[in-house]
Amino acid sequence: MGPRGGLTVELSDIDNDLTIDTVSADSLIEAGFSAGAADHARSLTKSFQQFIVQNRDEIAALQVLYSRPYRQRLTYPDIKALADALQLPPRSWTPDRLWQAYQQLDRSKVRGSGQRVLADIVSLVRFAVGEDDELVPFAEQVTPRFEGWLAMQETAGRAFTTEQRRWLEAIRDHIAGSVSMGLEAFQYAPFDQRGGLARAFELFGDDLGQLLEELNLELVA
Repeated sequence: MGPRGGLTVELSDIDNDLTIDTVSADSLIEAGFSAGAADHARSLTKSFQQFIVQNRDEIAALQVLYSRPYRQRLTYPDIKALADALQLPPRSWTPDRLWQAYQQLDRSKVRGSGQRVLADIVSLVRFAVGEDDELVPFAEQVTPRFEGWLAMQETAGRAFTTEQRRWLEAIRDHIAGSVSMGLEAFQYAPFDQRGGLARAFELFGDDLGQLLEELNLELVA
């Protein structure tokens, strides 16, 4: 039965004669949005690179990252000072914003999702100046460097006990989150729950300070 009023409409007629194009419209909107976003990301990353070059001799963290091999180790206060400088108006750059900008330009070269941490500024600087081919979260770079360091120790005939290995892994994790580690960190978790600085000296002896310095350089290099 047709609609009221005696008008009958065949659905086949609609199917044959009427085509509603939603794909082209969506594609056009998406293309316009992506182009604008890419332009913004390109401008942001270019400004970031210019900032690094212009301040390489003024900001301690950039001085260290530009020196090869590192003449001194990076410290958390150094990275925090760099982060504060990046966030000053009119820039207001955060690790998240910069990371997303590089991801917008080339996802194939950017790894890691979720919120970025302060230590990721190290990865951003290295990628921006062309030192690294991929933008990888700082913590993901620390682990293979740690394994490489352990392998070198074993090759040199230096073995670690199971407990020493657990402490070394905790030191690795601390550096992954804070860029560096000093003796004062043994006052805090998880080290304080394992005996703190006193236990660390029992395990590693007078080599503890040199061991920390070595890990700070090897895991961040």
